[in-house]
Amino acid sequence: MSNIKLETQNAVTAAQLSAIAADEQAAVKTLDTATGAGNDFLGWTDLPERTDSKLLDDIMDAARSLRNTCDTVVCVGIGGSYLGAKFVIEALSGNFAAMEPGRIGAPKVLFAGQNISEDYLYELTGLLRSRSFGIIVISKSGTTTEPAIAFRILREQLEAQVGRGEAAKRIVAITDAKRGALRVLADREGYRTFVIEDNVGGRYSVLTPVGLLPIAVAGFDIRALVQGARDMHARCASGDDVAATYAATRNILYRAGKKIEILVNFCPRLHFLGEWWKQLYAESEGKDGKGIFPASVDFSTDLHSLGQMIQQGERTVFETVVSVDKVDHSVIIPEDKDNLDGINYLAGKHVDYVNKMAEKGTAIAHIDGGVPNIRIQLPAITESVLGSLIYFFERACGVSGYMLGVNPFNQPGVEEYKRNMFALLEKPGYEEDTKAIKARL
Repeated sequence: MSNIKLETQNAVTAAQLSAIAADEQAAVKTLDTATGAGNDFLGWTDLPERTDSKLLDDIMDAARSLRNTCDTVVCVGIGGSYLGAKFVIEALSGNFAAMEPGRIGAPKVLFAGQNISEDYLYELTGLLRSRSFGIIVISKSGTTTEPAIAFRILREQLEAQVGRGEAAKRIVAITDAKRGALRVLADREGYRTFVIEDNVGGRYSVLTPVGLLPIAVAGFDIRALVQGARDMHARCASGDDVAATYAATRNILYRAGKKIEILVNFCPRLHFLGEWWKQLYAESEGKDGKGIFPASVDFSTDLHSLGQMIQQGERTVFETVVSVDKVDHSVIIPEDKDNLDGINYLAGKHVDYVNKMAEKGTAIAHIDGGVPNIRIQLPAITESVLGSLIYFFERACGVSGYMLGVNPFNQPGVEEYKRNMFALLEKPGYEEDTKAIKARL
């Protein structure tokens, strides 16, 4: 059973939770019975149980193949096609992993296709000229602009460096089972492939091959990650639905005028947890003129930049603090005979003790300043704990979206910028849009 703890008493009262319980249970029923809007994208709900040993064996075999031939693997994707893997790899790696050799037997995992920066791609391709690299390309269609550009450039470079036949062995495509440009290319070139299920949206895909393959390539235990998700699913199904409680708490605060949720960590390795979480909640809830705006901060760093705004700015914010009980290492603060910095009172204490006191002190200050605090307590940062946390946030997002009265599983607004971009680029088929937007310019 998952041992993540949720504390809401510094955000809402038991009476408030009781008052909204009917709405909460209705949203839970809508999700669990697949009767709400977007119910054709609920494949993630039972995904941990449906992920069998055969699929995990196949993913680990593909990871071994890349590890045996590559010192670097570039994961090409955008949004949910990279953020989940990036979050888990960053959380499980050391803070200075970029400066160190990869884990034993594991290549460095880099990312591309998440932007359209020419400098980024120039510097990446320059780095890869001296590397033995492979590619994991992730796209249902194969035509999403950002990853399509990156993959075309990287595939050409890989084929030039090792030959077309060898390149085909170093490219793994994660795409649609039957349709799309990437499926056609993969079948033609003989790439190894994994399928993105039609009923799993990108932002809910970290526990599919989309996230599991890059995580396995980086040398982490995907079986434990999936088991952690199973544990959280079982816990919520058993009646201890902490995900639904989190969803209800968020909605109580939203209805009370708290429009901005800040995800807080006191552990730098969890920075990309915030990036993944922001996409999950922003795309799921931000529509129909509604939605809690998701932001994230790294404390205590950002207490010296955003702390003033959080403490005394407009009272439209609340915080969800992800707290980690156990650190991996030990560092003791030494005594200094001159004590010029005035911190000898901390001598002999662990740095993490100071960090924990900063966390507690910040929570008290912000609560006193009118900022409600939700607390999610993790026992440690491990694969199984992160698997539980991923499923917790995914389930809570579905429940919260239904409580909010939106479809949590579509993202119609994402297409707006694409149409304008294609018109400005004069993409075939957008001639009328091109005329209209040029007239505006």
